[in-house]
Amino acid sequence: MMNCPLCGNAAHTRSSFQVSATTKERYNQCQNINCSWTFKSHETVSETIMKPGSVKPVPPHPGRNQQQPLWL
Repeated sequence: MMNCPLCGNAAHTRSSFQVSATTKERYNQCQNINCSWTFKSHETVSETIMKPGSVKPVPPHPGRNQQQPLWL
């Protein structure tokens, strides 16, 4: 969420598109009904704070129908 550059109220993301591994293009709309400005923004990774040494793959979380009940 970001603020509308025109009126300053909250602008919510309506949809987005992954441009690259580090950049996302977002389509935003102002939530002020008197403004409702629709605009595009880019969210980009600007700096790495901490990078893990090695990443171990994990199995995907089971779907709703594949999850076991807790009371077995």
